[in-house]
Amino acid sequence: MQAEVTTYYLEMRSPSELRPKRIQIEGLEVRKAEIPSAELQHFLYRSVGGNWYWYEKAHWTYPQWWEYAQNPNLHTWVAYLKGTPAGYFQLEVQPEGNVEIVYFGLMQPFSGMGLGGHLLTCALEEAWRLGAKRVWVHTCSLDHPAALGNYQARGMQHYKTETQVIEIPSQTPGPWEGA
Repeated sequence: MQAEVTTYYLEMRSPSELRPKRIQIEGLEVRKAEIPSAELQHFLYRSVGGNWYWYEKAHWTYPQWWEYAQNPNLHTWVAYLKGTPAGYFQLEVQPEGNVEIVYFGLMQPFSGMGLGGHLLTCALEEAWRLGAKRVWVHTCSLDHPAALGNYQARGMQHYKTETQVIEIPSQTPGPWEGA
């Protein structure tokens, strides 16, 4: 089906621009995934983005996910609440000192708990630790309604907007096949 989609591009040019949000929830832990794993990448992508029209990679094959997971410039961090995956962020180190927040989000059962601001704070801090001169992200009108506001609340500045009519699936891919 055709849909008008607005994409918002945001950036942060200095770690001093970060407006952190911290929460204290017993059992909350954010850990880096140190071993490249196609299975983990697929699980996180579908579990977090399946309800938000993250459809571009939804039907990738195992070899495609394997190749993606091997990219040495990708850094994946997983948020766990009492041992259960709750969300993730993925950073990609790019040329000229850019670090992109490639993927960011929470699994649906963990939305509304205040985890998003905390996790985005962690993502931005990690991007700066990777040596970023600029951290950037894009989100769109198909994403979670709180996404744009969270990026702005953490200090990211809007620098470009694009609106276009694109072909999208008639429904979101869901967290797994047949769900």
